Formats: sequence, C-alpha cells, structure tokens
Amino acid sequence: MASQLRPVTVVGAWAVALVLLAGVGVVGASSPRALDGQSAPTLATFVVGLVAITAQAAVLLGGLVQRRTSAAVALLAVCAIVPLAAAAGLGVATGVTTVAALVAAYAVVLTTAWGRAVPVLAGAGILLALGEVVRASRDEGLTTGSVGLAVAQGVGTVALAAVVGAVVVARRDAVVARAAQARAQAGEQAALTQAAVARQRTAMARELHDIAAHHLSGIAVMTAALDRQIDTDPAGAKVAVRQVRQQSTAMLKDLRQLVALLRDDDGGTGEGAREVEPETLDGVVRLVRDARAAGRDVALTVLGAATDRLAELDVGPLAQLAAHRTVQEALANAARHAPAAACEVVVDARDPAALVLTVRNVAPSSAPLPGGGGGFGILGMRERAELTGSDLVTGPTPDGGFVVTLTVPREEEDR
Repeated sequence: MASQLRPVTVVGAWAVALVLLAGVGVVGASSPRALDGQSAPTLATFVVGLVAITAQAAVLLGGLVQRRTSAAVALLAVCAIVPLAAAAGLGVATGVTTVAALVAAYAVVLTTAWGRAVPVLAGAGILLALGEVVRASRDEGLTTGSVGLAVAQGVGTVALAAVVGAVVVARRDAVVARAAQARAQAGEQAALTQAAVARQRTAMARELHDIAAHHLSGIAVMTAALDRQIDTDPAGAKVAVRQVRQQSTAMLKDLRQLVALLRDDDGGTGEGAREVEPETLDGVVRLVRDARAAGRDVALTVLGAATDRLAELDVGPLAQLAAHRTVQEALANAARHAPAAACEVVVDARDPAALVLTVRNVAPSSAPLPGGGGGFGILGMRERAELTGSDLVTGPTPDGGFVVTLTVPREEEDR
C-alpha cells in the first residue's frame, strides 16, 4: 500500500515543529515563569532542536515519501530521536519532536494491518515516554507524577494519531467497498442483460424455426408434386401454384407479426402500434386446414370440446402458444420425414386436469425430403414444454410411424 504521504506533508510538519521550537525560545526569553521552573532554552537548545526535527524530517522523506523503508521502521526511527534529543539537552522543547511522531504514526495506521501496527505503535509510545522521562530527569528530577505524565504523553500522542488514521482508513475502506459493490452490481446487471438477450435470441430462433419450417415444408411438398403435374395435369399444377403462393404469403404474414412483436418497444400501446395477437389453440384447426389445402392427408379429432372454441379452454395463453407451436412443428416434421403418410391430430379435452394433444403419422410410403434431418424441432418442443410445465413424449410407433404427445396442465381456478 502507498504511504499516503507527500513531500509537502513532511515539509509542513517540519515547519510546524520549527515554529513551536522558536515559540518555546521566545516564551522562555520573555517570561521565564511560564516554564514552571524548567531551564530556559538557550542557543544550544535551539540548535539541538533544529537538528532533531530536521533529522526526523529526513527520516520521513526517505522512508515514507521515497519508500526506502517501511512506515513502521520510519516511525520507530523518528521516535528514537526523541530520547536522544532530550538527552542532548533539548529540555522543555522536547515536545516539538512529537510532531513528526504524529505524522509517522498516522502513516503506519494507513499502511499497515492492525495486527502488525499495534506492536509498532506500542514501541513508538514507549520511545516517546522515554524521551519525556529523560527530559524530566535532567530538568526537575524523576517523580511518580513526572513518570506518569511522561507515559500519558507518549500514549496520548500515539493514540491521537491512531484514532485519526483509523477514521481515515474506515472512510477509505467504505469508499472502496461502495465502489466494489457498484462494480458487482454493474457486473450482475450485465450478466442478467446478457442472459435476457440470450433467452430472447433463443425465443426468436425458436419462433423463426417453427414458422419457416411449417410453411416451407408445405411448399416443398407442393413443389414436388408440381414437377409431375406441369406436363400431365396443367390445371392441377395451377392450383398447386396458387397454394404455394398462399403458403408463401402466410409465411410472410407470420414473419411480419413476429418482427412487429420484436420491434414494438412500448408493448403495443403507442401511437400507430399494430395489434398482434399470439397464436391460440384455435390455430390448430387452421394448421390442419392449411395442411389439407397443401394436398396432405391430415385429419383432426377433437374430444371433449367444440372444434371452433378451443381457445376458450382453461389453458393459459403461453401454454396455448406452446401447444400451437408443437402441433405446427410436428406437422412440419411429418411433411419432411413422411411426406406421403397419413397424419392425425387429436385434441383431447376430456380430462379436467390436462389437455392432451397428439400428432401421429403412419409409416412413410416415400423417401424423406432432402435435407430433412439434423434440425432442432424436437428440442424446441421440449423447451416450450418445460417453460409451461407441460409433458412432451415423442418417438416411433410400432407400425413404423411417429407420434408426438403434449400434455398441458389446465388452470385450476377455471375448472
């Protein structure tokens, strides 16, 4: 840690000590009674004091400013000069040497852990008390009172510096802690933002995959038939072309709706905002109708509910969207992997606790469409199921087909 001392601080402490030294000389010369029986300062006393405070300043400059020694060593060296100056005859002016000791003790508290600082501060207090004891023995003789006063002065000097230093350290640590907390909060916020962005990207990818896969699978099936119909059945080819156009238009509409949802920053309440409704269970009927229009053999069976009122079932909007996307992806997978196979969609609402949707296709009678494998359709279904607390089961059937079953829990308060 840095010593926190600048050259101007050391020079300032030296100047204060010099002023005090000169003040003691002036007071002693003008009013000897003010010295309370102690010997009046002489020129020799002034010289000893000047040498002492200058030596202390040199120690502070070398140890705490230029960092040639540690703050602890500098403090002990500064305090060791005090009894030496008292023994050299500094007398009543010995107290001026405590100015440098205050600065050095303050630096120790700032730069040293308390476990190591306490013994150093105790040693400094002993040296300062020793200096007062030496002064008292030369000037007035040792008494119990003078020794006690010397100890009190030594301890008080070090304690004053320690208290000031502790306050500064506490404030500094508080500032550092607040800065660290601010950085941690900023990092946490950044992590939450990145996680939210990642989830949004996943949702966008899932929606784009479901929309594109469903419509493009239908287009692929119809264009495969077009290749044969152009020469043999021109009228049928024209119908197929119109169906391809309808599928393309529907896909563009769905993509525009998705983009509108992503770009609608004010939640659709701002001026000129377009109302974009999320998909519901009613969309399952439309999915089957579109598949039939594309020439696929897809049947729909609804149990326990009206076919035209599936959206009114007690299933939450997020679960309805997940169910719609699951049926959409299952039909798209059937079109890719079993393009000529019969397929059935079953919506079973007879159980008051759960809604069961099943998409089953029989064994394929023709080869899968090119590039039909290795996608993320089933993974997207599972993610949607986990998000809504639903249960998804997928796998082959004994007859060589494939089945997708989604069990969606129904809302208890609406039963």
